[in-house]
Amino acid sequence: MQRFDPEILKKMPEILFLTTAHRYDDDRIFYHQAKALKDQGHQVKICSLSVEFQGSAEGIQIESFSVLDKNTEEKKAVFQKIIDEFQPDCIICSEPLAVISTRKIRKSKKVSVIYDITEWYPSMRMVENFSFPLNIIHAFKFFLIQLYAGFISTHYIFGEDTKKFPLAYFFPFKKSVVLPYYPDDIYIHQKHKKPEKNKITLCYTGQFSEEKGIGNFFAAADRVRKKRPELDVCILLIGGTRKEKDGKYFAELVSKYRFENMTIGKSASFETFTEAYADANICFDLRALNFENHHCLPIKIFYYAASGKPVIYTDLKAIRQHMNVSEFGYLVDPENAEAIADLVLNYVDNPDLYALHAQNARTEYERKYNWNIIKESFINFVGNSITRR
Repeated sequence: MQRFDPEILKKMPEILFLTTAHRYDDDRIFYHQAKALKDQGHQVKICSLSVEFQGSAEGIQIESFSVLDKNTEEKKAVFQKIIDEFQPDCIICSEPLAVISTRKIRKSKKVSVIYDITEWYPSMRMVENFSFPLNIIHAFKFFLIQLYAGFISTHYIFGEDTKKFPLAYFFPFKKSVVLPYYPDDIYIHQKHKKPEKNKITLCYTGQFSEEKGIGNFFAAADRVRKKRPELDVCILLIGGTRKEKDGKYFAELVSKYRFENMTIGKSASFETFTEAYADANICFDLRALNFENHHCLPIKIFYYAASGKPVIYTDLKAIRQHMNVSEFGYLVDPENAEAIADLVLNYVDNPDLYALHAQNARTEYERKYNWNIIKESFINFVGNSITRR
């Protein structure tokens, strides 16, 4: 990769992050990308539309507003005001609306606009409230918006290869880089916790919803205790519900399964996330098998690996393309509770296998999946996007 000249960047170091749905202290935006650029001497600002906060953190300027309930024009006006005041040389955007809000400055100033594509767009949740055929019509409308954002952007960052469609295919001449969600080791709390002879702790983190697989997790844990009644199956849940329907669904699961030893912790801050599940033996993600999930690489798998935790995950295309989970866990049919239970009990019955997978998880993270491996390529990519304009 061609390196950029740091002396050039000293003359124009202003970089602005724009995001609608992500918080200003999002792990990818704030803790990894923004901090890496700030450490290089850039002046960095983050503007988010999801929560209210104005100030600075670790030398990074923040102007964040709770305006997600406003209409599109009002949200664009917020972004455009920040752009006009900050006059950045590079803008890194997380959503199409953020990209579209850069049109004015693109006309008046040679600014690079990097579209950081981390979400499948349009997602199913964007059209779930529309009945057929309106859901198809709206999905197509959102698809066109995505193409328009791709047209306006000068560069792309893809969270994984499976998210390259459609923009990398419609605009193959635009520079791009794949930047996965690898953790920085300073945020990792390691704790190798071998299963006890008659006890195992199974962990689920994130959103308690049917779509994210909490029902599949409960069903698998239930099969474990039924197949091995003498085993103390402990359930560790970190997260919560976001929608009313999710709350009702989760309450029904809790009432149905009635686990005797279940701990429910609130969503942890990013800096304490890996400590929150330190007592877990195995970490799970059993989200449904569908088109969108197949193209989305679950972020937390890298954090579990870094923590030395074996994993049992849904067999997703995005995971298979990116990593070899067999070194430290298993990819499964999320609805096959019987097979999942057998894998859990295999760990219980074979402590050497568990220890091997726990060690492999950490080793794989250190060798392949940590932020320091890709940080320089990100910094170079942003730097080159500026100097080449």
